Amino acid sequence: MLVLQVILIVLLVAAAVAALVLQAQRESTRDARDRTLAAAEAFAHSPGMIEALAGRNPTAVLQPLAEAARKDAHLDYIVVWNTAGIRYTHPDPKKIGEHIVGPYEETLKAARANRPFIRSFPTVTGVSMTSSVPVTRPDGKLVGLVSAGITMKRVNTMVAEQLPVVLGSAAGALLLASGSSVLASRRLRRQTHGLGAAEITRMYDHHNAVLHSVREGVLIVRGDGRLLLANDEARRLLALPADVEGRPVTDLSLAPGIAQLLLSGREATDKVCPAGDRLLAVNVRPTDRRGGPPGSVTTLRDTTELHALADRAEEARQRLQLLYNAGVRIGTTLDVVRTAEELTEVAVPGFADFVTVELLDPVLHGEEPVGPSSEMRRTAFCGIRDDPPFYPVGELVRFVPAAPTALGMASGHPTLEADLHAAPGWKAQDPERTQRILDYGVRSLITVPLQARGVVLGAVDFWRAEQSELFGEEDLSFAEELAARAAVCIDNARRYTREHTMAVTLQRSLLPGGIPEQNALEVAYRYLPARAGVGGDWFDVIPLPGTRVALVVGDVVGHGLHAAATMGRLRTAVHNFSALDLAPDDLLVRLDELVARIDQDRTTESAGEGATGATCLYAIYDPVSGRCTVARAGHPGPAIVHPDGAVEFPDVPVGLPLGLGGLPFETVELQLAEGSQVALFTDGLVEDRHRDIDVGLELLGRALAGHPDRSMDNTCQAVLDALVPDDPSDDIALLMARTRMLASTQVTTWDVPADPAAVASIRSRVTRQLADWGLEGSAFTTELILSELVTNAIRYGSEPITVRLLYDRTVICEVSDGSSTSPYMRSAKTTDEGGRGLFLVAQFAQRWGTRYTPHGKVIWTEQALDDSAAGTLGTVEPLLEQWEEPPL
Repeated sequence: MLVLQVILIVLLVAAAVAALVLQAQRESTRDARDRTLAAAEAFAHSPGMIEALAGRNPTAVLQPLAEAARKDAHLDYIVVWNTAGIRYTHPDPKKIGEHIVGPYEETLKAARANRPFIRSFPTVTGVSMTSSVPVTRPDGKLVGLVSAGITMKRVNTMVAEQLPVVLGSAAGALLLASGSSVLASRRLRRQTHGLGAAEITRMYDHHNAVLHSVREGVLIVRGDGRLLLANDEARRLLALPADVEGRPVTDLSLAPGIAQLLLSGREATDKVCPAGDRLLAVNVRPTDRRGGPPGSVTTLRDTTELHALADRAEEARQRLQLLYNAGVRIGTTLDVVRTAEELTEVAVPGFADFVTVELLDPVLHGEEPVGPSSEMRRTAFCGIRDDPPFYPVGELVRFVPAAPTALGMASGHPTLEADLHAAPGWKAQDPERTQRILDYGVRSLITVPLQARGVVLGAVDFWRAEQSELFGEEDLSFAEELAARAAVCIDNARRYTREHTMAVTLQRSLLPGGIPEQNALEVAYRYLPARAGVGGDWFDVIPLPGTRVALVVGDVVGHGLHAAATMGRLRTAVHNFSALDLAPDDLLVRLDELVARIDQDRTTESAGEGATGATCLYAIYDPVSGRCTVARAGHPGPAIVHPDGAVEFPDVPVGLPLGLGGLPFETVELQLAEGSQVALFTDGLVEDRHRDIDVGLELLGRALAGHPDRSMDNTCQAVLDALVPDDPSDDIALLMARTRMLASTQVTTWDVPADPAAVASIRSRVTRQLADWGLEGSAFTTELILSELVTNAIRYGSEPITVRLLYDRTVICEVSDGSSTSPYMRSAKTTDEGGRGLFLVAQFAQRWGTRYTPHGKVIWTEQALDDSAAGTLGTVEPLLEQWEEPPL
C-alpha cells in the first residue's frame, strides 16, 4: 500500500514537473513573441525612423540605435530592412547590406497590409522567434520594416535556469508527500489495527450495514444542534421524515424529553423517555471528548416490552418477598389461632385486601380431624378495613356444597372466583350476606384448602375489593404456595397443642390435687406451666409422724412429656422415701441415686441421649420444737418472712443437682418463730431470659416483706403479680407456708427406767393424761399400745428410754430408746410366748412405724380420736385366733 502511494506520488510529481516545463516553454515562447513584437513596434515608430530610412546612410543612423535597443530589450537582434529585403542594421555588421533570410515574401505581404508578421524560423544562429513590423509614411506608403528576434535557445536557456528550482521543488514536494503518506499510513494502520484498504472497505460496508440493521437507534447531532446522521432504527422509533439529515433537532417534532436531552449537551445513561406509545432508553455521549468535532452521539433502545417484563419481574420479586415474609412471620408461636392470624396479616395488603381463615373444630383443640367437613369455625380475619360483612371470628360456618370453600375442601385444590358477581355457587351460601359483601365492594375470591401431611385442616379465603385487580389464574399458584406454608405451621401448632394438652394433663395428674390435712402449717401454692411447653416443676406437702410436715419443691430439666413423666417418678419416690422418715440429706442421697439410674436407663435406650437432670429442696418442719431442717440439691434456697415482716434468705448449703452423685448433701436447722412464713419456689419464678436471678430474688423479697398478717393465698398472688411476666418461659411453682406451734399442753414426755415394773406406771400416767385431754375413749387402746412398745424397748432396746404423747388431729405415741435395731412383725407359733405384740399394735393403731435418730430410734403410732375400748375388744380374739396352729 505504501509503495503504491509512493509510486503514485512520483508520477504525480513527474507529471507536475513536465507540466511546469511545458508551461514554462509556452510562457517563454509567448514572452518571446511579446518582447519581440513590442521591441519591433517601438523601434519602428521611434522618432526619426522615416527620415533615417530616407537618408543617404540609414545604417549610420540606425545601427547604433538598434544595438542599444536590442541590448536594453535583451534580444538577439533588431534588424531594419527596406522593401527590397536589404538590411540596414544587424548585430553582426558583416550582415548589413545583405538580403534577409526567412519568409521574406510572407513578411512583405503582411507589411504591405500594415500587419505585423510573427514567426519562428531557422536562422544562422538557430531557430528564432521574429516579429516584423512595417514602417510607413504618413500617407501609408511602406518604406521599410523592422524585425526583432530572439533565438529559442536563449529562451530555453532561461527555462533551463529555472528547471533546477522546479526540480528541487518537485523533489521537496515528493519527499514531503512521501513522508506525509508514510506518517498517515502508519497512523491509519494504528487506527485500523493494520487493516488494509480492502479490509477497511469491507469494514465500512459492514459497519454501514450494521448501522442501519441494528435494533438500536443511532443519532449524531452536530454542535450547532443539527442532525448529522440517523440510522433506520432511529427513524422508525422517532418517526423521522426521509430528509432529516441537516435539519435542526428542534424542527423534528420529537418528544420534549428527547429533544431537550439531545440539545442539552450533557451525558445520559439509560434515561427512559416516552416517545408516543413507546418507552425509549436514551444514552448520550459527547463527540468532542478526545478532540473530535463538537456534537453528540445518541443511542435509542425500545424498552417498552422490557418495562413490561420488569413490571412482571417486580411483581414476582414482591411475591417472593411475601413468601419469605411468610416463612419468617408465620409460625412464630405454637398457638393455632395466632398462627392463623399471622397468615392473614402476611397476605394483607401485599396479595389480598381481606383474608379470612376457617379451621375445623378438632384442629383448634389439637386433635387430628377425621376428614374434610363442611362445618368450620372462622378463626382469623385481617383486612384493609375492619368492617366488612363477613362471618365474624368465632362463628361456626356451615358451607353449602356449591360454595367455593366446600368445593376446595372436597377436591383439595384451590378455587378461583374471579368475579363474584358471576359466582352463583358462592351466592348460594348466604344470599343476603353475599349481596352485602358485593355492595361493600368485594368482587374477587380465591379459596385454598389448608392441607398438611395429607390432612385437611381448614381453608383460607383471599378477597379483593374494587380498588384492586381481579384475581387471575396466575394468582392461584402463589395462593396455594402461601397456604401450604401456613398449613404446615398450623399443623405444627396443632400437634404441639395436642402434646402440650397431654403433658399438662399428665403433669396436673401427677401434681398434688390439694393440700393434705395437717395443723403444723398454713399452706398455699401456685403452679403456672410455661406456654412454650410443660416442664418438670413440682411441689408437695407431706405429713410426717410426730405432727411434722415435709415441704418439697423440685424441678426436672427440660419440657414436654418426658420431663413431666420424670417429675412424676421423682415425686412418687419422694413420697416413698418420706414414708421411711428419712432426714432431708439422706432422702436427697437416695433421690440422687434414683435419678442416676433413670439417666443410665435412658442413655441405654436412647443411644447416648442427654442426662435427665433435676433439682430439689426438701424441708421438714417440727411444730413441737419450731425447727425446720432444710437440704437442697442444686435448687434455689428458701425465703423466710419473720413475724415482724422482715425477709431473710438463709444460707443453706447447696449440693449438686440430682443425678451427678459423688458428694453428700448438707442440712441446716432453722429455728422459726410461730407465724413465720416459708417461701419455696422454682427458678422460673426469679430467673428469666430478660432478668438475672439476683434481680428476681430482690423482687421476691420486696413482694414478701411488710405483710406478716396477709393470708398465704394472697401472698402467693402478690408474688406472682410482682415477678411473673405475661409469657413465662419456664414453669413456676410457688409454695407458701406459715408456721404453727403445738401448745405445751398438747405434748407430754416421760423418761422410763429399764425396768419391766415401770410399764404399769406409764400406763397410769397415760390414762390420766388422756383423761385431761378428754380422750377417755382412747385410753384402753393407748395403754395397750404403749405397754407393748415400752416392754419391747425395755427388753430389746437400750437406755435412755423415753415416752412422748402428742395430742393433735390424732393421738400420737412415741417410744424412743438408744438402740438402732428396728422391730418387725412375725407370725408367732402357738407355743411361742411372744411375737404377737407388734401385730396387736399394727391392728389397733391407724399407722405405726420407726424413725431413726442420731442417738437411736423412735417407734411411733397414730390413733384416731374416736377410738373406743368396746370396739377394740370385739376384735382382739378373732385376730389372735389367726396365730393358733391346728391340732396334731
